[in-house]
Amino acid sequence: MKQRIAHIALVVEDYDEAIYFYTQKLDFALLEDTPLSEDKRWVLVAPRGATECSLLLAKAADKKQRSRIGNQTGDRVFLFLFTDDFWRDYHTMVAKGIHFVRPPKEEAYERVAVFEDLYGNRWDLPEPNENNKGLL
Repeated sequence: MKQRIAHIALVVEDYDEAIYFYTQKLDFALLEDTPLSEDKRWVLVAPRGATECSLLLAKAADKKQRSRIGNQTGDRVFLFLFTDDFWRDYHTMVAKGIHFVRPPKEEAYERVAVFEDLYGNRWDLPEPNENNKGLL
């Protein structure tokens, strides 16, 4: 049996502002934007070149869902955006106004920093070191 995670739902306030952030600030590709009803769209974004998993931008539909925007994991890092060139991506993101909540740090296994998306969800930006390049 073969299984894989295809999409991860990310609760957002507004489709268009989320699309702008992910495509313009993080340089993700907009894979799909299909209207499903007057208020609901099927919106998929992913890092350029990614083939296994994408983010499903899901607009909050009620008060309970809106309460989760920006804190889907209780202030823990939620997602991991692996890179093959940490300093290139870090400097590009800083220049585009991405807010880093933890500065770059050299770990035994990777170089990493933590940033927030437009709603405050925390992301790791790791570049595995030579011993962990297989993670990319």
